[in-house]
Amino acid sequence: MRLSTKGRYGVRAMFDLALHSGEGAIALKSVAQREHISEKYLEHLFASLKKAGLIRSVRGAQGGYRLARPPEEITLGDIIRVLEGPIAPTECVIDDDGQESCDRSTDCVMRSIWGNVRDQINEILDGITLAQIVEEQRKMSGKGYMYYI
Repeated sequence: MRLSTKGRYGVRAMFDLALHSGEGAIALKSVAQREHISEKYLEHLFASLKKAGLIRSVRGAQGGYRLARPPEEITLGDIIRVLEGPIAPTECVIDDDGQESCDRSTDCVMRSIWGNVRDQINEILDGITLAQIVEEQRKMSGKGYMYYI
């Protein structure tokens, strides 16, 4: 599984909102400048994140965006699934609801292996919160900015 720019930039933008979560609404322009992401692209990402209920917009002169929940309650898995879709290494294990997704699924030993890979990736991403990332970044640099994910 490889994250697209959409997923990577989305995590960076959410990280920025988490880092500044105690400062009120954060202007889109500020996030774009700090994280080196185009404002237009960020608008597109924020529309998806807002629709999913991960961020809220605040109107007015002091408007901007803020997290819809505390950073301790938002995981990397939440963000990536909104922006990238289901997290799975192959199409045949995107939904493990018992429905056969291909004509070979009942005889395919790899389907269970790919399902295990999917489950492990999801477990890891769902176990990492924005609050943990902010804390780790502050320990590493003392600054709190993350440019290389």
